[in-house]
Amino acid sequence: MKASFLSLASLVLVISSVKARTVFSAFAVNGVEEGHGVAVRVPSTNNPVKDITSNDIICNTNFIQPVSTVVASVPAGGVVAAEFHHTPAGYVGPDPSDPLDPTDKGPVLAYLAAVPDATQEDVTGLQWFKIFEEGLNPATHQWGSDLLFINGGYVNITIPSCVQAGQYLLRVESISLASATSYPGAEFYMSCAQLEVTDGGDAKPETVSFPGAYTPTSPGITANIYGATSYTCPGPAVFTC
Repeated sequence: MKASFLSLASLVLVISSVKARTVFSAFAVNGVEEGHGVAVRVPSTNNPVKDITSNDIICNTNFIQPVSTVVASVPAGGVVAAEFHHTPAGYVGPDPSDPLDPTDKGPVLAYLAAVPDATQEDVTGLQWFKIFEEGLNPATHQWGSDLLFINGGYVNITIPSCVQAGQYLLRVESISLASATSYPGAEFYMSCAQLEVTDGGDAKPETVSFPGAYTPTSPGITANIYGATSYTCPGPAVFTC
């Protein structure tokens, strides 16, 4: 009986993990859709990244080919709506787990890194600053993942009005904490979008590196989502002007 229970529990965990999978594959600028895969490096599977020491934690890996060469223009202070769905193909029809399993929980975060060319293949060694996070709201008991589900896979991210004009990579990630009671357990789902920020300011935010920004002992990398009343998102504080 005990063995059967453990097998069933393991099966439920596997099913939950599969449903948690999600992919950032499109975005809109100030309400205007760019199109599926346009200016986004879309991974070819919805497999999670679990090794936070791997270069895959930067922008993911195994992208759908050819990778878009479009660099989307967004004014400083504008709003980018990142769009997540259950599969790399985007929205493919009714799916109770689109954009992710609503019973799973976790934060949604976004970072920017200035680059000479937003289409450059090499993303190692970049310096990132966080511009958005939605973890656990203790008043509403809603996670960033809950809002992602409620909003049909969209998360609105404001580009700080004071960042310098130029080309950037926008890294948006959803983190699944269903199995994150120990490391490695958390599942990271991220893609990078290619942006040209216009009309910027002169801010010089403090930055972090990927890999490196997250460690196995960082706040938010391990967590028990069941009955949680507070949660600290991983990474640095959100940059504000």
